[in-house]
Formats: sequence, structure tokens, C-alpha cells
Amino acid sequence: MNLPSFISRRLAFTASHSFSRLIIRVAITAVALSVAVMIVAGAIVNGFQKEISEKVFGFWGHITIRSLEQKGSYGEVPVSIQQPFYPRMENLKGVKRIQVFATKAGILKADKEIEGMVLRGIGKDFDWTFLKDYIVEGEILIAGDSSSKNKILISKTTANRLNLKTGDEILVYFIQQPMRYRKLVVSGIYKTGLDEYDRLYALVDIGLIQRINNWKSDEVGGFEVFIDNVSRLDYMGSLINEEYIGQDLEAKTMKQINPNLFDWLDLQTMNERVIIVLMIIVAIINMTTVLLILILERTNMVGILKSLGASNWMIRKIFLYHASYITGLGLLLGNVFGISLCLIQKYFQLIRLPEESYYVSVAPILMNPYFIIAINLGTLFICLVTMIFPSYLVSRITPVKAIRFK
Repeated sequence: MNLPSFISRRLAFTASHSFSRLIIRVAITAVALSVAVMIVAGAIVNGFQKEISEKVFGFWGHITIRSLEQKGSYGEVPVSIQQPFYPRMENLKGVKRIQVFATKAGILKADKEIEGMVLRGIGKDFDWTFLKDYIVEGEILIAGDSSSKNKILISKTTANRLNLKTGDEILVYFIQQPMRYRKLVVSGIYKTGLDEYDRLYALVDIGLIQRINNWKSDEVGGFEVFIDNVSRLDYMGSLINEEYIGQDLEAKTMKQINPNLFDWLDLQTMNERVIIVLMIIVAIINMTTVLLILILERTNMVGILKSLGASNWMIRKIFLYHASYITGLGLLLGNVFGISLCLIQKYFQLIRLPEESYYVSVAPILMNPYFIIAINLGTLFICLVTMIFPSYLVSRITPVKAIRFK
């Protein structure tokens, strides 16, 4: 029989009205809250990164290929669609698809209201998988179809500013020499929640931009590449730049095009790490304190065990086992509480957020089983290692003084 384990179980599960009982409950609560906070913080941060990244990449792709002569952000130097990598790049391992696009700055006018916009031209190869889930009114436009050549898809933000609804006509002025304009019909209204994009972009058939710019039918503004694994974004960007496009073209990742947004996401990761470190420190301080109190309260027991021949290591193991039970119970309760909070938020969406500031209307939740397991194992390991040092207090207790201690 494992005597230290037996004695520690008796101490842990036998009812007692001693002062340590209150301290133990406080320690269990502290560990449980620390674990719960770490689980919730990790789930929210992971949810933010997933939701916002999917919106950005779904709207623009992971990598954009344009002419090296491109200077401004809107309105491109035309690129021939006859490229050796298009559409063959889809056969490259790690690439999901590639599609063409073009952009053109313009001014939208409806009655007395005007709004500066960037028209984003889409081709027949445009994948609506992402954007169709954000259509709130009307329908998508089919690029290349004759019925869509004079249609436009605008955001909910733009529709509200210009007092537009589906089926309304709108004038679009293109600032160039000579100035041109087109009368378009609103075919649909979308809302992604990315206020920066919703305020700025409207979708049209790429043929419209080709005609306005006097481009040939095989000239486009550039290509958008979608990849399978976002973690390999920088690698794939470098690979495409170095081996798959010519010297006249340049590939940029969305992190390079919009660094501010991804810096903000990285800041959330930093916040998550700070919270985890603080919660682990709280758990360590609490477990160290409770172990010291347990040893001091059981000084008589330590003296009796030593007088009966027990070694310092055996007595230390009694208290380490006892502290392990406390930590284990705290971990169990923390997991139940933390996971329950995450599930409640995920299915009932109680925490609402201002979408214009956070890009999402509710706090997103993404629970990663590996992250939760790592939190539990890491907390358990750190607490146990930390508790080894205060357990050395046992070796400083002498049997004679301990037995007389009250």
C-alpha cells in the first residue's frame, strides 16, 4: 500500500473544521477560476483570429498578384490573363484556387447623395462560397452574363448612406479623361462586418471596368490566390514570387497589404499570453500558500510520523499528494466552468460587440482541444514543480518540538 497516498487521501476527504479547510476551498476556487479564465480567453482570441482572418481572406484572397509597375491601391496597370501560372497554379500543392480581379475608383450618386467607392470587378472564376453567406438583400451577380453587365452589389453600409435598396438605379462616375459614367442597378446588398471593406468596396462585372479603361478582353487588374493553410502564408507568398510569376509581376500577401489589421490580431494573441501568465502566477501563489498552511497545521502529525521512523521524503509526499488533489479538483471545476461559459456564448451569443470596432457582432468562440489540454497539463506541471520547494519545510521540523507544537 502507498502509505503517503493513503494518508493524503484521509487528510483531503475527511471532514474537518480546521482553518485549513477554508484555505483549501479558497485554493480550489482560485485554481478553478484561473483555468476557466485561461480557457475562455483562449477560445475568444482564437475565435477572433479565425473569424476576422476568414473574412479578410474570403473577401480578397490570401495572396494578390499585380503588375510590378502598380503604384496606387485602386486602379491597376493591366495584366494579361495569358499567364503560364493561370489557372495552372491551382495544381500547386497548397493552392486552393486562383481568380482574376480589377478595381476602379468611382463616385456613386443616388438622388442628392454621393459616396466615393472602389468598384471591384469580378470574373467568371469568382467563387461566391464566402460572400453569398453575407448577402442580406437581393442576389449575387453572375460575372460574364449579359444580364449582369450593368448590375452592382453594394454593402449594407453604402445602401444606408445612399438610401438604396435592391432594384434601385444608381449613377457611377469615373474620374478620368474624358470623364465617364454608367447607370447601374443594385442587384444585391451584402454585409461582412468588416467596416473598412464594407464602406469602400462594391462589386461589378469585370467587363465593366475593362470597357471603362479601354482594356482588351484578356486584360485584368491582377490575380487572387487562395491557399489551404494560412500558417504557410509567408512561405507561399515567397514561393509564388520567386518561382511562379515573371519579373513584371509581384505577389503580396494580405499581411503585407493590410498590416494594421493583422498587427491588431497579433496584439490579441499577446493579450491572451499575458492573461495566461497572470492566471498561472495566481494559481502558483495560492497553491504555495495552501501547502505552507497545511504543513504548519499538521506539525504535530509530522513530529509523530518522524518519531515512528518516517523519512522526510515520505512526509513530503503526503503533502504533495494532498496539494495534487486540490490542484486536480481545481482543474476539474475550472474546465467544467470554462467550457460551459464557452458553450453558452457559442450557442446563445450573450456577449454582443460593436461590429464597427471589432469586425464581429458577437464575441466569437473557437475551442481548441489541444489548447485546453495544454492549459491543464501546463498548470498541473507548474503547480507541482512549484510546490516541491515549500515542501522542504518538513525537513526543518524536529520530532520533539513538533509533538509539543500546538
